[in-house]
Amino acid sequence: MKIVEKIAKELNIKNEQVKSVFSLFDDGATVPFIARYRKEHTGGLDEDQLRNMEDLRNYLILLEDRKKTVLASIEEQGKLTDELKEKIIAAEKLREVEDLYLPYKPKRKTRATVAIAKGLEPLADFILNNLHFKGKLEDEALKYINIEKEVNSVEEAIQGAKDIIAERISENADVRQLVRDFLLENSKIVSKKSDVKKEDLDKNKKDVYEIYHEFEIEIKKIKPYQVLAINRGEKEKFLKVVLSYDHPKIVNEIYDEFFGKDENVFAEMLREVTEDSFNRLIYPSIERDVRGELTEKADLHAVEIFASNLRQLLLQPPFANKMIMGIDPGFVSGCKVAVIDYTGKYLEGTTIYPHPPQNKIEQAKNIVSELIRKHSVELIAIGNGTASRETELMVANLITENKLQCHYLITNEAGASVYSASKIAKDEFPDLEASQRGNISIARRVLDPLAELVKIDSKSIGVGLYQHDVDQKLLNKKLDDVVISCVNYVGVDVNTASSSLLTYVSGLTKSTANKIIEYRDKHGKFTNREQIKNVKGIGEKVFEQSIGFLKIPNSENPLDNTFIHPESYSAVEKLLDMTNIDAKEIYKKGSMLDLFVKQKSLDEIAKQIEIGVPTLEDILDNLKKPGRDPREDMPKPILRSDVLKIEDLEEGMKLKGTVRNVVDFGAFVDIGVKQDGLLHISQIANKYIKHPIEILNVGDIIDVTIIGVDQERGRISLSLLT
Repeated sequence: MKIVEKIAKELNIKNEQVKSVFSLFDDGATVPFIARYRKEHTGGLDEDQLRNMEDLRNYLILLEDRKKTVLASIEEQGKLTDELKEKIIAAEKLREVEDLYLPYKPKRKTRATVAIAKGLEPLADFILNNLHFKGKLEDEALKYINIEKEVNSVEEAIQGAKDIIAERISENADVRQLVRDFLLENSKIVSKKSDVKKEDLDKNKKDVYEIYHEFEIEIKKIKPYQVLAINRGEKEKFLKVVLSYDHPKIVNEIYDEFFGKDENVFAEMLREVTEDSFNRLIYPSIERDVRGELTEKADLHAVEIFASNLRQLLLQPPFANKMIMGIDPGFVSGCKVAVIDYTGKYLEGTTIYPHPPQNKIEQAKNIVSELIRKHSVELIAIGNGTASRETELMVANLITENKLQCHYLITNEAGASVYSASKIAKDEFPDLEASQRGNISIARRVLDPLAELVKIDSKSIGVGLYQHDVDQKLLNKKLDDVVISCVNYVGVDVNTASSSLLTYVSGLTKSTANKIIEYRDKHGKFTNREQIKNVKGIGEKVFEQSIGFLKIPNSENPLDNTFIHPESYSAVEKLLDMTNIDAKEIYKKGSMLDLFVKQKSLDEIAKQIEIGVPTLEDILDNLKKPGRDPREDMPKPILRSDVLKIEDLEEGMKLKGTVRNVVDFGAFVDIGVKQDGLLHISQIANKYIKHPIEILNVGDIIDVTIIGVDQERGRISLSLLT
């Protein structure tokens, strides 16, 4: 089966769709561009489907290349049979190919290769081909005694033959698959406290793996986060991990698979050989495979959850057109304060010391109050790190005491310190110290979360679980895909976007993004999309791929502030001519357009203006809401003007909260106290759910009930059910 047909079958789509997508890929088209502007070619495939196709294509190409290499290697050895060739060609996974290749792979020195070098392979063949031999094996083995080859006795000859047979068993593809399947179906993961002495462990790390000191679970039932936790505990030498399984049963199954169930004269010896093969050769290799497969699945799961959380965080609605103050809280080093305007421009900043050891609370209040009045601050964003709630209390009291017309909210500051020390931050604020840049980032991520968070390594944003333990290559690609998807979903104002944001636009690179900034700085704001062609490095292809995602709010042409691609402008003009609507009046006359569409079929209109129906539908959607930010539909973060303490909480109390992170076992919810509460998966729905993400997303505003408060340990239990 060819690659196109395989992918079509795997993804349950048509061969023509696959061919069309691959043709677009080969022509340099990006996933966001294809998903939005080539729906007629793909049958409306979305970004996830397109990325799956891309990944599957890469894997299948790798698989086919590996098959060619393996076939050539075996043929060169003169050992390629028709049966083996068919098996290799039919293999659907790289692992199957490697299992089939194993007997022919160049080997390091083993007990079997030593025995072969001593000329004992014919004796091994004799045993395997004469399972009903009537004579004595010792008599046959006498023929192989050779002092020069260091075969000094019958026993040594037979042992060498046994070593060869053991290796053949271990290299049999069917045997390896049998053992792999058996362990994946019937074994248990068992973890115990390591017997490594405390002084040998990293002194800076605490043993946080108490739950896994006496832990046992069926391999089929283990959760991804448990796999990752156990792996980390084992890596840090706090845990010892083994597989528990029915040893006699698997050895018997291997024997039956390789030798058959019929009795044979060498049965006792061959069962011993099978045991040796399993213990010494098969199990260590397959155990690594099984643990690796568990880890791979756990990695994929963790990466998907991280990606989903990241997407929701990046798509949080902006507090546009607000004067915002950002506060990065701290004790000894003080709280860093910054004010930005509605465009994100840094206006003024300082440091206050309201908390111990300085305790300059009144001075701090006066400084903050003066900044609020001076710049008409409407919103205060407080980072959620050290001293966050103490700072919140100060701000809440300040608002109440002075009857200020502003609110505050607690913002996830994860990654602010990473940004502060980055080259991007240094380039943006060369005259500020690193400590003074983080509070600007905190303020900006409220003004426009997407525009600010793209400047930070996604792994540092704090919405994942075990993100530093999973496959980093897989994680980085997935998170990059999410950022690219979000940026192109929202679109970018080409006149205000940073280089960091522009870099993620379809078709653009770091170089072309910088060129756009340079052109903008030299020539002023772009007044229409056509001007972007004047930027060095923006050729026809780059323009085609990027321009639909680059918006110009005050353009001479209103269509430049929509997702309508310039290639469709002539079609839009025909449509507006048919309805007698001027493009500049579409804001006022959208109802006329609706009426016109109702009177005719979409097929008829599309045919008249010479475009496909999917493109027409997108055009109509954009004409009705030109310049619309798709994030507007998301719930806004909770704004507060007073403060709540853990001591104020009581069981049964109902509160509004913001979902900060979604993990396998539940969700962490900010309810306005110092600690986020845990909403366990069992308290999310009155029905069975596999994962909390089926119900909740990062940023969701939810009504929760307090069902438990442990002040001493700082733990809050929440429920959606009561």
